[in-house]
Amino acid sequence: MGRNREHARVAVITGASAGVGRATARLLARRGIAIALLARGRTGLDAAAAEVRAAGSRALPVEVDMAEYDQVVAAGQRVEAELGPIDLWINDAFSSVFAPFQQTRPEEFRRATEVTYLGYVHGTRVALHHMVPRDRGTIVQVGSALAYRGIPLQATYCGAKHAIVGFTEALRCELMHDRSKVRVTMVQLPALNTPQFDWLLSRLPRHAQPVPPIYDPMVAARAIVGAADRPGRREYWVGVSTALTILGNRIAPGLLDRYLARTGYDSQQAERPTDQDRPVNLWQPADGPDGRDYGARGSFTSRSHRHSAQAWLSRHRLVTAAGLTGAAAGVLAWRRH
Repeated sequence: MGRNREHARVAVITGASAGVGRATARLLARRGIAIALLARGRTGLDAAAAEVRAAGSRALPVEVDMAEYDQVVAAGQRVEAELGPIDLWINDAFSSVFAPFQQTRPEEFRRATEVTYLGYVHGTRVALHHMVPRDRGTIVQVGSALAYRGIPLQATYCGAKHAIVGFTEALRCELMHDRSKVRVTMVQLPALNTPQFDWLLSRLPRHAQPVPPIYDPMVAARAIVGAADRPGRREYWVGVSTALTILGNRIAPGLLDRYLARTGYDSQQAERPTDQDRPVNLWQPADGPDGRDYGARGSFTSRSHRHSAQAWLSRHRLVTAAGLTGAAAGVLAWRRH
C-alpha cells in the first residue's frame, strides 16, 4: 500500500487460517480489500474466508503447502485470475519444533526450514513475478525478535527467521539497484498469544508457552497493516520486548547467552504437562481430522496485552533508536545485579 494505497485492492496472506495471519485478514477485510487466504488447513481457511466476507470483502481460500513451490506458483496464478492483480503479499506461514537441537530429528529440522524459510522465499518469488512487470506492489515479511536473537529450544525457528532477514536484505538491495518501485519491508514481532503453542511439535515435558510479555495477535496485525501502508521503512519492531531484545543483543550478546541459558528453558514452559495427544502441524494441518477452527488467539488470552504503546509510537516515528538503546543498556545493567 504506501504509495500503492490508492491501488491496493488485492492482498495475499500466507498462514492465513489462524494466528497472526487470521488477525491480519480481519483488519484488511474492513478496508474492502479482496484477500487470498493461503494455508494448509481447510477448516481454518473456510472460517477465515467467512470472516472476510462478513466484513464485506471478497475472499479466496486456497489450500497451499508453502514448502512446495509449484503449489505457490499455482496459487498466485489463481489469485490473479479470480481476484485481480496482487498489490500486497504478506508472508506469515511457518512451522517449527519446540525441543533442544539435539532432540530435533534431521527430517523435522528440514521440514520446518522448508515451510518457514523457503515458504517465504517461494512466496516472495511468486509475488515478484506478478509485481515487477507492473512496477508496483508491496511485500511484508512477518518476522520475530528471534530473527536477531536465538533462544534455546527454538533452533529451527530462530535459524529460519535469521535466514529470512538475510534473504530480504539482499533482495531489497537488488530492487534498489533495479530502481524498482516494488517495496519489501519486515515486521519483527514479540511473543504472541497464537494457537502455535497448541499444535507445534514439542518434546518439552511441560506445555510450551510464549516468553512473557505476551501480546494479542491484533497487536501484530495492526503493525503489519501499518507496515503495508508505509513500506518505505526497511523494518518495524513491535513491542518493547522486541526492541530491548534486538538492541540488547547488539550491546551484550554474551550476557544474553548466559541469561537465556539460565532462564530460557523454564520461561518457555507452562505449569501443566504436555498433552501427548495434541495435534502436530509439522507434516499435516492441525485442523484436519477433528475439523477444528483454531482462530487467531491461543490459550494465553488472560495473560496477553491488547495494545503496545511502543508499536503505536514506532509507526508514528516517535520512538528513537537512541532512546531504546539507553533503555536496553539500563535493563542489561539491572540484570547484571
